[in-house]
Amino acid sequence: DCSRETTGWDSYLDTLRATGRFEGGSAIGDGQSFRKEGTPAALTLELDGFFRVRAANLAEVVVLLDGNPVYEAGGTVEIRELPQS
Repeated sequence: DCSRETTGWDSYLDTLRATGRFEGGSAIGDGQSFRKEGTPAALTLELDGFFRVRAANLAEVVVLLDGNPVYEAGGTVEIRELPQS
């Protein structure tokens, strides 16, 4: 599974850090879903971790996919906007 491939991550993260774009991230471990009433939705199994990057817009983030090991191996990378705090 290309999402679990570790080759290339050090180089990719070094590039993000060197350009001042990397703002954090983490692997995401096992968990459970909860709902006050009824059956909760299943956990999203495809989500392995996240990176937080600094960018003015979606176009700037798309450029940062160059060198991402998952993206380069043909895997899917999801981009989400985080609310400003």
